[in-house]
Amino acid sequence: MNLFQVAFFVFLSLMLASCEDKDSKLVPLDLLSEGLSLKINAPEGVVVTTNDLIIMKDVTVSDSAGYNLQIFETEASSLNAATIIDKLASEIEASPFFDSMITREPDGFVFKKVIDENYINYDFRHAKVRGEKQFVIQAGLTTTYTLDQVERMYNSVK
Repeated sequence: MNLFQVAFFVFLSLMLASCEDKDSKLVPLDLLSEGLSLKINAPEGVVVTTNDLIIMKDVTVSDSAGYNLQIFETEASSLNAATIIDKLASEIEASPFFDSMITREPDGFVFKKVIDENYINYDFRHAKVRGEKQFVIQAGLTTTYTLDQVERMYNSVK
């Protein structure tokens, strides 16, 4: 191995070591201060906004880099998250914009929506049940998301 190869190997090793995994920026976020008995992972510095709508709470967790969750807390319609997810999946699959299910798990799923060939969006639903409350978590409603963005948010709330 000549000096150039050694220098190149060292340079490449340093570059790869400095690459940061996107998910490593996620930190635990306890939403108890917002009245939710729920913990998720989220990027540092997110803004949390809570709207108490009497029959439900609507909590948004967002940052300027595209992380945007919407969490709905209501009285539990079932004590089983899988039952809630089955109902949500049926409703979404009945939508004219539903295209395909990307991931399906007992407590959540990721799916693709197609409005037309120029508007393709990804979204998810994840359900948790705590006592008499259910939490349905989804991507925020104001943005179009890539599959990578949605999978990152979905994995952060599991």
